[in-house]
Amino acid sequence: MHTIHVVVTVCAALAALAAAVIDVVRADWVRTNMRQYGIAPWALTPLAVIKAVGGLGLLAGLAYRPLAVAAAAGLVLYFLGAELTVLRARCYAHLGYPAPYLLLAAASLTAALV
Repeated sequence: MHTIHVVVTVCAALAALAAAVIDVVRADWVRTNMRQYGIAPWALTPLAVIKAVGGLGLLAGLAYRPLAVAAAAGLVLYFLGAELTVLRARCYAHLGYPAPYLLLAAASLTAALV
């Protein structure tokens, strides 16, 4: 296993888990943004679960590579969906928020496939 794969995967996992925690505590700015995007407040919990499972899957994937690929691919799709949701809501100033998470997940997926 390459060092870069471990470093990128751990960073992506920690980022996804941190994003999940932010959703769980229901920070005011997150709830405000969700309203702007047209997402119901109840959706924060399932979205947090998806991020948490993805982050934990990345960490477990360090021991079993197919799991890392699946978790990273899932997070890439999730954060692509987040970018599309922001675009659909025409909140162009917010496009930068999901981008680092998307890039980390994509980097982790790439590292897992190499």
